Amino acid sequence: MDADVLVVGAGPAGLAVAACLRRRGIDVLVVDRGAAVGDSWRDRYDRLHLHTPRVQSALPGLRMPRRFGRWVAKDDVAAYLRQYADHHGLTPRFGTEVRHLERDGDAWTVHTDGAPLRVRQVVIATGFNRTPVAPDWPGQDSFGGDLRHASAYSNAEKYRDQDVLVVGAGNTGAEIAADLAESGARTVWLAVRTPPNVVTRQLGPIPTTLLAISMDFSPAWLADPINRFLQQVFVGDLTRYGLPAPRAGVVSQMRATGVTPTIDVGLITELRAGRITPVAALTRFEGDEAVLADGTRLSPDAVIAATGYTTGLTPMVGHLGVLDDRGRPLTNGANAGVPGLRFVGLTSPLKGLLLQINLDARAAARAVARELRS
Repeated sequence: MDADVLVVGAGPAGLAVAACLRRRGIDVLVVDRGAAVGDSWRDRYDRLHLHTPRVQSALPGLRMPRRFGRWVAKDDVAAYLRQYADHHGLTPRFGTEVRHLERDGDAWTVHTDGAPLRVRQVVIATGFNRTPVAPDWPGQDSFGGDLRHASAYSNAEKYRDQDVLVVGAGNTGAEIAADLAESGARTVWLAVRTPPNVVTRQLGPIPTTLLAISMDFSPAWLADPINRFLQQVFVGDLTRYGLPAPRAGVVSQMRATGVTPTIDVGLITELRAGRITPVAALTRFEGDEAVLADGTRLSPDAVIAATGYTTGLTPMVGHLGVLDDRGRPLTNGANAGVPGLRFVGLTSPLKGLLLQINLDARAAARAVARELRS
């Protein structure tokens, strides 16, 4: 055996699981296709901060420094992850991509881009946003402007005095649109296919995600009216600024589609100021024109596609019957439904991903320890 447990991914989930396993004296190997701890956070757009407060975002066994402030910047998250790995003596093997898992008796053969590995247990912690969904609109090759996925967006500097179409009104699209509007883009259009539930980052002094902890367990018929009332009080009617009303409540929408609320970090202000204009969904390109679902034609200088991500897990574990039709794990945390296989950090809960990782990493480590002892 190369290790008792292989953890795939050296992001927050992978490091948290590995730390919990190490504390139980379990031999663990962490592999990652990247180059260093924290890379995935350092490479994100400049203004990104956590939507959960610092006290709700720490991983097991190490608090986040108070100097990071309440809303932790992405570079500070990267620094925290490096500190976390050092604190727990974790030395991931980077430059190693796991291609395929095969059950081999009571163990696993793990095919990588290098030599295969043999381990007793596998925890997949590659992240909810592992693989960008590349834009694929009819006619996009005829568009002469700048067309890129949101994962390639850093900041608004190059878009000053330009007309920019942002496609997607989820958290990433809404924040990029606000960044562009605040930083001098001439026109910012926000193309909306699924009308979002917009919520404030905090209600008075209380972070929204703290209040949302109970909503992960509440029935939609109870939670949605409460959320609707809070949205009316703290957000107001955004349809007057052109943003379509959501088709379902916060909890109903999340459970049916996996779409979490859009947490406001500038969108509402820019909508009210008229610096962001919501428009219909983008359907195709005709030359340099973007054609929308309602027939409107725009001529943007640039298009930023906040079209989301996939887990990218199908080649690795799709043959095991553990993924749904969107490539997401059917179960998460302590048991994936296959002996010796678990997923951690591949959900998008209302209470925040890092808090869920903290809980699931501890549970997974306990379960692994029990199985290795049996």
